[in-house]
Amino acid sequence: MNAVRITAVLLAVALTILLKPVAGGFDRPVQIVSAHDHSGALFIAEQRGRIRLLRQRGEGLRLFLDISDRVSCCDNGGLLSLVFHPDFGTNGYLFLLYVDHNGDTVVARYQRSAASAETADPSTAKILLVVPQPKDNVPNHHGGTLAFGSDGYLYVSIGDGGAFIQATNRAQELHHLLGKLLRIDVDAADPYKIPPDNPFDGVPGARGEIWSLGLRNPWRFSFDRVTGELLIGDVGQDSWEEVDLVTHAQSRGANFGWPRMEGNHCFPPGAACSPTGLTSPTLEYPRDLGCSVTGGYRYRGAKSPSLYGTYFFGDWCSGRIWAADEVDGRLSSSVVVESGLAIVSFGEDDAGELYVVDYRGAVFELTAPAFKKRSVRH
Repeated sequence: MNAVRITAVLLAVALTILLKPVAGGFDRPVQIVSAHDHSGALFIAEQRGRIRLLRQRGEGLRLFLDISDRVSCCDNGGLLSLVFHPDFGTNGYLFLLYVDHNGDTVVARYQRSAASAETADPSTAKILLVVPQPKDNVPNHHGGTLAFGSDGYLYVSIGDGGAFIQATNRAQELHHLLGKLLRIDVDAADPYKIPPDNPFDGVPGARGEIWSLGLRNPWRFSFDRVTGELLIGDVGQDSWEEVDLVTHAQSRGANFGWPRMEGNHCFPPGAACSPTGLTSPTLEYPRDLGCSVTGGYRYRGAKSPSLYGTYFFGDWCSGRIWAADEVDGRLSSSVVVESGLAIVSFGEDDAGELYVVDYRGAVFELTAPAFKKRSVRH
């Protein structure tokens, strides 16, 4: 087995994973999230700029918000991520990450409609941040994901903006925001405040919003709702896809290595490099198993108790889904599903149940009626 080549200890899994259909008929869905209001509702973001509301299975989909006139779609553009404020039930705020008609990355705040709790009002748009993207190559590596940490701050992942055939050094440069994980306080100021413990706040020439650096295209990341750990799926260049797992404290100022390294390997191949000062990936897999990693979540639900604490991630190109657990104190993974889906995102509801988004138009719930694990050596 070579699903993870950085460790010799892998999972042997006697596993039946079920991908149960939840809803279909979407137009390029890219993410599924909950509103953190314990309503059970799910919100599905479509790349063209629409957000659909699903109250419960069997019900029809409702249009929650439409910003299709404000986004450029599709390829690496369009609406890319959605997150609700932790106090959405009170303040009605939600935040979107999209690529506008200038080709730049935008983070904007919207608010629930005063007329209906089941719609958001497009006229309430408040632009918080615009990150210019390079205009000298094919638009690419825009990222990204929005997520609130347990500290209440908004985290934003953004790719390095490089064309897929061209590596740039933007992810290492602190004077702009590309190739970074950002951290901002959206409650303390208008449009936001930089938290005082951000690692580069006050550093001459550096952007204070930066929390971590050295990322190529961190398409999807999540926080473990129990431990607070950060798990990032960072899309590789030519040979390796990687998953980064760090504690919240370790993520502060972490340099994940791109473009000095691709995964655990010097880049370009054959070049000399040193991992000194870098945060190495926890997991990686080669291009013969997939070409674009999609970061996922640790399962913290109750329906499938034997999955508790298992981290699931996938690949856009191959449709493979991996399960990762600690074995002998190290995180180790193996392929558990050959889904055949274009896995663009995973999702987590208020109860910690997990979902898989197929870019071709459907959403599935990930469950396991039986899950037995034993560690073996290969």
